[in-house]
Amino acid sequence: MKSFLTCLLLLTLSARLYAEKNPSPPNIVFIISDDQGAGDYGFMGHPHIKTPQIDKLASQSLAFPRGFVPSSVCCPSLATIITGLYPHQHKVTANDPPLPPANQRGDERGSSAKLTAQWNALLDPVPTLPRMLADKGYLSFQTGKWWQGHFSRGGFTHGMTQGSRHGDQGLAIGREGMKPIYDFIADARQQKKPFFVWYAPFLPHTPHTPPDRLFKKYASKTNSPHIARYWAMCEWFDETCGELLAHLESQKLAENTIVIYVADNGWIQSPSAAKYAPKNKTTPYDAGHRTPILIRWPARVKATKSEAMASSIDFVPTVLAALDLPVPADLKGINLLDHKALQARQHVCGEDFTIRSQSLDDPATNILWRWVTDGRWRLVLPRTFDTAGALKKIPSDKYISPDLMVTLKAAQPMLFDLKADPKERNNIAPAHPEIVKDLRAKLDAHWNPQISNP
Repeated sequence: MKSFLTCLLLLTLSARLYAEKNPSPPNIVFIISDDQGAGDYGFMGHPHIKTPQIDKLASQSLAFPRGFVPSSVCCPSLATIITGLYPHQHKVTANDPPLPPANQRGDERGSSAKLTAQWNALLDPVPTLPRMLADKGYLSFQTGKWWQGHFSRGGFTHGMTQGSRHGDQGLAIGREGMKPIYDFIADARQQKKPFFVWYAPFLPHTPHTPPDRLFKKYASKTNSPHIARYWAMCEWFDETCGELLAHLESQKLAENTIVIYVADNGWIQSPSAAKYAPKNKTTPYDAGHRTPILIRWPARVKATKSEAMASSIDFVPTVLAALDLPVPADLKGINLLDHKALQARQHVCGEDFTIRSQSLDDPATNILWRWVTDGRWRLVLPRTFDTAGALKKIPSDKYISPDLMVTLKAAQPMLFDLKADPKERNNIAPAHPEIVKDLRAKLDAHWNPQISNP
């Protein structure tokens, strides 16, 4: 009996040592809000919006209040999140493919079947995160927003979207429940496979149709029903996040699951209509690109708040580093779990393009503005500034509003002091040529567009 107990103890110790040396790979969950302002959370200080579930997630995470996405439009932003590449690298610079001649238009995206097929194929050759995770044995599940055709085109092994604009069947997630995700997780566990979940619901995105109980809650806090509906949508989205996180807890998966939270772009709700106000989504301004970024991994990451700048460009390098996988050389982001890398970062860059693509092959043709910030100073360069030839021509795009057209026609740099002027009302570039010069050098080193076929 003593010999048996000794053997059992040795086996137990051996198993423990093996587990310590060969830990189970973490599961990964991306939670991606759709059209939400950076300050529109309880933990970010909003006076009315209640987001208790995301607030709790923030308290358990390495939290970056100063987070960014490089593009202020859904489709290129999501493509960056899944690839770790800037839009000018993965070439998904817009929401929709180019316009063909009028007699060839007719598909749901206002383009032709041929151009839409080419558009959907842009990510086919790209080593997306699901493709890289598949090499490590992961199953991956797409839900919610997905613009590039069938979910499999992103490398997902499982998914909901079949190929229509925005995400067709995938858009039911969150608004109509979370069961597809729970079923996928159960399947992955049955197969004893690590998993990656892409939860990118159509929330709080328009249509702003919150449950009546939430609309009534916020209608008493504002004179604008449009603002009340948007606020209610933020809380509805928060509730769905709570359901997903609670499921991880109930299945005893939370400890070794990396949860990354971000919004795909910013949002400022118009008080007078069911749309966004100026200077946020689709624009080069700070509010269109700002988002809190959260990383929760209880097994490995200490919950704390970092004042460093983080970007969605960093997600793929961070996940690959966590899995001890090589990071492709063309990924320009950093590992957000690497304190030294965070300390060394001095600026983040971004780029904003036409909403309707002008060219499938040449991102420079589609560029409208480039921007860079060091956290305080923020420089925006329109395509028309200090250029010649085709870049001087402003693309035809109905989404370029009159106030944005002014910036392109002025063809001058825009510099803002975000500390003194967070709403970017005063362009102080003429008073600070040395700051403009320094930031422009950083921006040009990041990407200096030249149209290849003018």
